[in-house]
Amino acid sequence: MKTVGTYLVELLAAYGVDTVFGIPGVHTVEMYRGLPGSGIRHITPRHEQGAGFMADGYARATGKPGVCFIISGPGLTNIATAMAQAYGDSVPMLVITSVNAPGRMGSGEGHLHELPDQRQVGRQFTAFSHTVLRAEELPQVIARAFAVFASARPRPVHIELPIDLLTLDASALPPAQKRPAPTRPAPQQEAIAEAAALCAAAKRPVIIAGGGAADAGAPLLALAEALDAPVVMTVNGRGTLPAGHPLGVPCSPAMQATTALIEAADLVIAAGTEFGPTDFDFYETGGARILGKLIRIDIDPEQAMRGRPADLALISDTKLALEALVPAVSPRAAGDGAERAKTAREGVRAELNPVLRAGAHLMEVVRDTLPDVVIAGDSAQPVYAGCIDFAANKPRSWFCSATGYGTLGYALPAAAGALIGTGRPTVCLAGDGGIQFTLPELGSAREAELPLIVLLWNNNGYGEIKAYMEARDIEPIGVDIYTPDFLTIARGFGCEAEKLEDPRDLPAKLNAAAQRNRPTVIEIDEASYVEFVTAQD
Repeated sequence: MKTVGTYLVELLAAYGVDTVFGIPGVHTVEMYRGLPGSGIRHITPRHEQGAGFMADGYARATGKPGVCFIISGPGLTNIATAMAQAYGDSVPMLVITSVNAPGRMGSGEGHLHELPDQRQVGRQFTAFSHTVLRAEELPQVIARAFAVFASARPRPVHIELPIDLLTLDASALPPAQKRPAPTRPAPQQEAIAEAAALCAAAKRPVIIAGGGAADAGAPLLALAEALDAPVVMTVNGRGTLPAGHPLGVPCSPAMQATTALIEAADLVIAAGTEFGPTDFDFYETGGARILGKLIRIDIDPEQAMRGRPADLALISDTKLALEALVPAVSPRAAGDGAERAKTAREGVRAELNPVLRAGAHLMEVVRDTLPDVVIAGDSAQPVYAGCIDFAANKPRSWFCSATGYGTLGYALPAAAGALIGTGRPTVCLAGDGGIQFTLPELGSAREAELPLIVLLWNNNGYGEIKAYMEARDIEPIGVDIYTPDFLTIARGFGCEAEKLEDPRDLPAKLNAAAQRNRPTVIEIDEASYVEFVTAQD
């Protein structure tokens, strides 16, 4: 007999799902019945939050939704933080949970994993949360989820199935097959003509590329070169112009130099960015004022209405909008675009303090040593430096949890998910405080034989929060935490582990780690690395 649980797996395979992250439990084992022979790989994290972060990293690096099998009750509440981070950064994630059977769900009788209303929990950080009460609903609700991922602002979707439904006979259901996704929204020709006219009139245009432009690198580059326009890239938009391009400004819009660039523009084209404060006003100084005209390209009509009103809002997939706009724009001779971009880049670099300079140096060494690398960051000093000033070689190569929702513990499982999804060299960049949130995921990475590289930036505590408290004349409490012997712990998980004694050895250590069939932890002392970089300047 084919159960509904097995039919669910067949549906996922039909939609091209190749990996599922989850921890089997008595309420989800029926989902596992169909996994053998399905072609879907199962990865077992050590905590449901780790499963969510793995799915997030997988999705950001591949552009495909990350999929999780999660138990009812504590499974959903454990993964909630990861889902909220994905919601904040518009990351496609499908979380499929079990739920108690009708008559037991929300009964208040205290059944295993019972919540008053589990679906309402999922609604807080998803595009939608749905309870499947009839097996016949399943093909439609899976199609709805993948329609969101393909044709709308991508965000997590939560689907829950009662445990008794999972065991029912599904042999009478139609064959599992993928339904065609709706077409992505495209701009109207009248709007493109209006945008082209604004471009023609502009003398000092600037483009801002956000995460929505991650798959629009080619038309974005063509538009930038046609308009001679610097391109400011948010954290999730890094790599849309390749590292080293003269028009590229891979720097935070919150810095004084980028703010000046944006404010001096007579036209700003905002492509796939929500103008989030953690990108645009991280220091809470008011952020850049857009004094010229604003063309806003966004797939989400509600988001396009938030913030500074646009002179022209194109509700469209970013790639489709840029592909339509490029041939409508008359290329102009090169002017001062490259010089304006260079001034912004140099100005941002001059704003970095010694610790941030060291963090930027570290990230550039990683990128230049492993050109195809994916870097996933937590909230740590080198990550903050990367948010401020780091040029990725291509899109989907640098992301972190320091913006948006801003959770800790993200980098290690997210990096593992990215490596599983892409097979590219992958680096986890985390601090000694943040990594302790999900440190057991070293076991998951070792079990999966991942050549994951963990760069552990150690400043013996929550250094950023301590500095924040001191700056406000608050006696630091709770930030000088006990720092364990990370190298011994890593070796206990079967990983390679070593301390970076001489920063000049880092490229060789990175190359060696990338060739192993297990994770490598490289511990970096903040004070020593800062001293080394300062001496080089």
